[in-house]
Amino acid sequence: MDTYEALETSLLARPGARRDFPFGEDVAVFKVIDKMFALVAWKDEPLRISLKCDPMEAVQLRTMFPAVQPGYHLNKDHWNTVTLDGSIPREILADMIDDSYALVVKKLRKADRNALQAQG
Repeated sequence: MDTYEALETSLLARPGARRDFPFGEDVAVFKVIDKMFALVAWKDEPLRISLKCDPMEAVQLRTMFPAVQPGYHLNKDHWNTVTLDGSIPREILADMIDDSYALVVKKLRKADRNALQAQG
């Protein structure tokens, strides 16, 4: 996911995912059932993406990768901001995105989770 377009395609491929710009045109917010799972500073070079994360895993990722920092303007216990400078393997980034989406979906109402399962 070297470009914003590739990242956006990946994020929107998830059931129920949509893009919004509630904080202005500089930050693309990706939501599922109106809950954020990713924020992308799409005009930044390199790109930056903020993802929801289990608090213990968030700390571990920050220790492993200098490009992973506490969430910028977000709850630093539950969000990481990742600079996409090529230092994080694609598989790990993909896992981080999957985990963020799954954490948000897990907190949705059962009816909403069931509707998403029917889509996917």
